[in-house]
Formats: sequence, structure tokens, C-alpha cells
Amino acid sequence: MYGGHWWGMGFSWLTGVVFIVLIIWLIIRVVNQDAYHRNRSSTAMDILKERYAKGEISKEEFEEKRKLIEQ
Repeated sequence: MYGGHWWGMGFSWLTGVVFIVLIIWLIIRVVNQDAYHRNRSSTAMDILKERYAKGEISKEEFEEKRKLIEQ
């Protein structure tokens, strides 16, 4: 008679565990994402290559600035 009721109550703890694991997973994901964006800052060479690729500077300007950066 009470077997069905016990079955439902017996596994209710599982919902709490899943909820806690989900919260921990979200926290870890947010922390890792922030660390990724902090480490992803552009270097001077990256910016120079991007400007050259967009056509904002000529090949001569690119070579001049590349030499200055690499010194």
C-alpha cells in the first residue's frame, strides 16, 4: 500500500544532488569563461596584422611597424 509512496520519497534526494551539481557546473563555467577572455587580449602584432588584413595600412607601413614591434 505504501510502496509507491516510499519509492517517490526515496529518490527525492536525487533532485537536490542534481541541482547542486548544476550550480557547481555553472560556477565553474563562468569562472573559466572569464579567465579565457582575460587571456585573450590582443597583442600589438595581432592588431597590426588585423589592420593590414582590413586594408587600413599598406604593405610598406605594415613592414615598418612590424620591425618596430619586433625590436
